[in-house]
Amino acid sequence: MSDAASETQQSICAWAEETFDPAKSAATLHARALPEMEELADALRTGDRQEVAHELADIVILLYRVAQESGVDLHTAIDEKMAINRARQWVPADDGTGQHVK
Repeated sequence: MSDAASETQQSICAWAEETFDPAKSAATLHARALPEMEELADALRTGDRQEVAHELADIVILLYRVAQESGVDLHTAIDEKMAINRARQWVPADDGTGQHVK
């Protein structure tokens, strides 16, 4: 695609349905994402940036499909969740992650 057009949840899901047929369920797509997470872990271990990027993309593609199957607009869900996250108090861990205070 050119710079003028970007993929969307809808365009990716339409391509996937044309290519693979409709998903049997969101759970099926979730199960398919698990090996992609392992492939991402392998790419991170080797430090291959292009492979990391491709594995991240595979995971997001599957997440778009899970969202579509579940009737969720992923971008809207992210915006809503970030509003919640920004309003929370957090306790950082020593590894760049953390937990919210209940």
